[in-house]
Amino acid sequence: MSESTTPEQIQLTADGQLRHFLTTEGLPKALLTEILDTADSFADMSEQQVKKVPLLRGKTVVNLFFEASTRTLSTFELAAKRLSADVLNLNISTSSTKKGETLKDTLMTMHAMHSDMFVVRHSDSGAAHFIASQVTPDVAVINAGDGRHAHPTQAMLDMLTIRRHKGDFAPLRVAIVGDILHSRVARSQIHALRTLGAGEIRVIAPLTLLPRHIESMGVKVYTDMSSGLRDVDVIMMLRLQKERMESALLPSESEFYKLYGLTNDKLAYAHPEAIVMHPGPINRGVEIESAVADGPRSVILNQVTNGIAVRMAVMSMAVSGQQAQRTQNQENDR
Repeated sequence: MSESTTPEQIQLTADGQLRHFLTTEGLPKALLTEILDTADSFADMSEQQVKKVPLLRGKTVVNLFFEASTRTLSTFELAAKRLSADVLNLNISTSSTKKGETLKDTLMTMHAMHSDMFVVRHSDSGAAHFIASQVTPDVAVINAGDGRHAHPTQAMLDMLTIRRHKGDFAPLRVAIVGDILHSRVARSQIHALRTLGAGEIRVIAPLTLLPRHIESMGVKVYTDMSSGLRDVDVIMMLRLQKERMESALLPSESEFYKLYGLTNDKLAYAHPEAIVMHPGPINRGVEIESAVADGPRSVILNQVTNGIAVRMAVMSMAVSGQQAQRTQNQENDR
C-alpha cells in the first residue's frame, strides 16, 4: 500500500463493497451498519439445530496468528466453519518463521496452496496492510489484530453488543478505561463509535497510559474515575498490555486497581442501567473485580458470542466483495 492510499481505498471494491477488513478507520457508516445488520442475521444461529450455512463452501481460510490468542482464534475458526469453509490454523511456534523465513515468504507459501482468505494477527503494526498489498485480487485479508494499530473485528463485536443492549448510538455516553496507550482495541473502538454517531466518547486512564494528542480522535480525556464514569451508559474496560510496556509506566498493579479498577463502588458513578464490557482476557483484581465481571450489568460473555456472528459477517461480506471485484475485472478485460 502506498503512502497515499487511504484505508477505505484498500479495503473496499470500486462499488464500495468490503474487500479486506483491516481497520474501522475511514470506513463509511453505511458499511459498518451493514456489518452489524449481517451479524444480527447470524447471531441466533448457535441456538438452531443446524449451525451451518454454505456461504463459504469450497473456500479455504488460513488463520495466520503470529501472536498467541484464545478467543479471537477460536471464534474466527468457528465462524469460518459455520460458513462451511475449510480452515487451516498455521502454528507459528513450529512454522518456518522460527527458522528465519520472512513474512512475505510465509505468505507466498500459503498463497501457493490456493487459499481464499487470510486472517492475520501480528505483533507489528501494519502487518495486515502489508499482506493485503501483496495478495492477488482473489484473496481477502482480515486483520485479527496488528501491534498497537487496530483490531477491527473486536471493535465491531463490541458495537454489536452495544447496539443489541442499547439500540441507537446517538444518545450514548461511552467510557473506555485503562491502558489506552497500548490498546489496538481502543483505537478501533473510537473510530467505530465516532462513525456510528455515539453521543460522547470518553477515555479514562493515568497520564502515562494515554497517547499524546488523543483528543484529536474526538474523545474527552479523564484521569479520574469518579468524574469520567459520571452518568455513562457503556463502560469498556481494557486489559493492561504488560507485554507491550517498555518501561515502568505504573507504580504497581495494586495501585492501578485502587485508582482505575472497576469495582461496584466505582460502577455506582455510572448510569444505573450502564453495561460493562471487556475484550478479554480479564485480569481480575487488576482491571475489574469479580463481582462486576460476573455481575448483572456485565455483558462480557455476550461479547464472546457476538464475536462469532461479527466474524461470520465480515468473512462472508469480504468473499462477496471479492467475487464482485473479480466479475468487474473480467468485464473490464473484455
